[in-house]
Amino acid sequence: MTDKYADVDSVMSSARKGFAITPHDTTEIALTPKAVWVGGAGNLVVRLEDDSSDITISGIAAGTLLPIRPKLIKTTSTATLIIGLY
Repeated sequence: MTDKYADVDSVMSSARKGFAITPHDTTEIALTPKAVWVGGAGNLVVRLEDDSSDITISGIAAGTLLPIRPKLIKTTSTATLIIGLY
């Protein structure tokens, strides 16, 4: 099947790849994702791509797709099965 959008990619286009994210307090995510999938309910403590402060996103249900671009996901997060999509 031909994909007429094969050469088009932007932050607004659908993700084509994914990777597991292991929370860490100082090591930034190697590749900033377009979005984050949360497989297990909880909260995320994140530092977004253009920010210098952490925020807590609370009450995330299992199976939630968050349209955020974090550079850090902290170990104080309680959500699990975190996937970066790009």
